[in-house]
Amino acid sequence: MKVLLINGSPHKNGNTALALAEMEKVFAAEGVESEILHIGNQQIRGCIACGACAQKGRCVFDDAVNEAAEKFKAADGLVLASPVYYAGPNATLTAFADRLFYSAKFDKRMKVGAAVVAARRGGCSATFDRLNKYFTICGMPVASSQYWNSIHGRTPGEAAADAEGLQTMRTLARNITFLMKSIALGKEAFGLPEAENWTPTHFVR
Repeated sequence: MKVLLINGSPHKNGNTALALAEMEKVFAAEGVESEILHIGNQQIRGCIACGACAQKGRCVFDDAVNEAAEKFKAADGLVLASPVYYAGPNATLTAFADRLFYSAKFDKRMKVGAAVVAARRGGCSATFDRLNKYFTICGMPVASSQYWNSIHGRTPGEAAADAEGLQTMRTLARNITFLMKSIALGKEAFGLPEAENWTPTHFVR
């Protein structure tokens, strides 16, 4: 089992990273391999809707998105983690996730997805909701915890005092592990659910 964790914060050692580190402890104890990619301080442009990825099988902008796509393909689970910017994910992570999910054409069904959010105070649930939409559009089961997957702190490291937030992260990691292992057993016994050919329906004539 392997989980890929994306740190979308511009601060490599901020509160978002602290939340992911708490999850990594659980993954290690459960025998799950994990890797954190810190993309929040990189120059990642948004999707330009050129459609070239349909032919190339990868994004035309060769940056952290293409690197992550290969790791995502090999992983059993993906965590998208972001600080809150105006009640939403920060722009770098949004651009990254838009391009990652659109350009990586492999079958993502039954890979486990989870969103993690760090904030000083508000906007967590709106950010959490936005990130979960990447998973639900492509058949990825979404892992939950004992509360919405958020942690609170303003200055770097301050979230270490959020005992409930840290517990939420540990519970989330255990639930991700359980889902990944359960899905692996299910795939071995039953395979993936039957997939119908996509039937696009356009309402603008």
